[in-house]
Amino acid sequence: MAEENQTAAAATKATPKRKTTARKAPAKRKTAAKRKTTAKKSTVRSTVRKVENKAAAYERDVRKTARKAGKKAEAAEKSALKFAERAQETGRRAFLAGLGFYGKAFDQVQEQFSTVQEQLEERRSKASELYEELVKRGEKVESDARDAIDDIEFPTLESLTDREALEARLEQARERFAELKGSMGFKSAA
Repeated sequence: MAEENQTAAAATKATPKRKTTARKAPAKRKTAAKRKTTAKKSTVRSTVRKVENKAAAYERDVRKTARKAGKKAEAAEKSALKFAERAQETGRRAFLAGLGFYGKAFDQVQEQFSTVQEQLEERRSKASELYEELVKRGEKVESDARDAIDDIEFPTLESLTDREALEARLEQARERFAELKGSMGFKSAA
């Protein structure tokens, strides 16, 4: 306040003097006005201080929120990296599982193919053995049939006219055929 009064006194010295009566009235008003300005200045100062305090509080809140957001951003970035790594690993494992599936299927097909090939070779060898056995059996039947035919005496023209002799020979041939049939293991259809 002292400074304001000195400033006001310096302002009054610089201005020319007027009539005293005219001066007194405005002077009272000026002092009243000065008091009002002082009151206004203190109100303005307190308001400015309040605004400054609020601004500082907002600034602190903004900084605090920025730190929290930075931490959340870092955490989100870390979790995104972890998620990406897990997704990549999961994809890789799925690819490897597919490869394993195809590898196992290939092995099973190879095994089945080998088994079928072995069975085919076995059947071929059995077929060739059976063929050789049938050829030997055929040779034996052929030799037995030749012997039987050689044992049969073909009648001459004179003996063909003799009915009794012909029937006797026919009976002999039937008996011999039945013997051959029994020795060969054939069963009759009748």
